[in-house]
Amino acid sequence: MKVSAQEEYGLRCLLQLAHLRDGESLSLAQIAEREGISVANAGKLLWLLNKAGLVQSLRGTRGGYRLARPASEIRLSEIIKVLDDDEVAGHCDSYAGVLDTCVHKGDCGIRSVIVNLHEVVQAALYGITLAQLVGTEANVGAMLHQIHRPAASNVSQPAAKRL
Repeated sequence: MKVSAQEEYGLRCLLQLAHLRDGESLSLAQIAEREGISVANAGKLLWLLNKAGLVQSLRGTRGGYRLARPASEIRLSEIIKVLDDDEVAGHCDSYAGVLDTCVHKGDCGIRSVIVNLHEVVQAALYGITLAQLVGTEANVGAMLHQIHRPAASNVSQPAAKRL
């Protein structure tokens, strides 16, 4: 899975807000500075996230942005859906070669694989909340390994070569 810059920066902006205590907010400039992105880019991302109901925009001198609901109620699948350019839907058009559409658009085994992989990734992202990403990389990694460790019986190994 390839994570777009928009998805990466959008998640990072949301994590900045997830670290806040109740009643606190961050200005657009503060978020942009903390994440090392332009104010314009942060503004675009927060506009999308606000429009989707993931963040609240507060007006006034003490205004800024904060999460619209607790981080424990915001799933990564929801965030990615807002920030994603829906590459799965446009996959066949992206690989059309010199034609307008792919020659296999009507019947394609590759598309089935792409769609199924997308569904697996979406299911995994649904199982992770924004709150679970708050913390050190080591702690988050350990927690994710506990959640998504595949059962040994579900993982098939390639057969060994016989000599």
